[in-house]
Amino acid sequence: MDATSSSPDGDHRARMNGALRAYGEGYDRVGRAFAASAGLYSTDAIALIEILRAEEQGQPISPARLSERIGLTSGATSTLLNRLESAGHIRRSRENVDRRVVTLHSTPGIQATADAFFDPLEVALAAVMDKYQPEDVGRLVVLLEELHSTMQRFSSEHLPKSEG
Repeated sequence: MDATSSSPDGDHRARMNGALRAYGEGYDRVGRAFAASAGLYSTDAIALIEILRAEEQGQPISPARLSERIGLTSGATSTLLNRLESAGHIRRSRENVDRRVVTLHSTPGIQATADAFFDPLEVALAAVMDKYQPEDVGRLVVLLEELHSTMQRFSSEHLPKSEG
């Protein structure tokens, strides 16, 4: 790992890896703060964030996909979803043509809580991104997508499955 940091390319990679780690740590810290502010367990907040993000993208998430995204077993995810549903934060729906398909949706109350918490951060992040040319942001997006795919591939090939 240190051998690459002695070259100019290695220096850039080391800086990028450091910046990505720092961003991830910040993302985790914000997620924990959201959990605390909403009176949730951290894992519940992570699940809610995934459900909200899927809704924002117009593609509600299924319990199985959520389980994959948050790294829990289906049983642990089911317990988590029961807890969120009992608290009035989510609802399960069978609006698909195939009635066996369940999708998860946030309720207006938790949506408002999340918006109040995350909207100021979204504004601040947008202000940073607005300083860069769209082409530069686009190239960075491609790089991050490729890094993510590489991490996913590595995880599926080399890491044990989570028991949640």
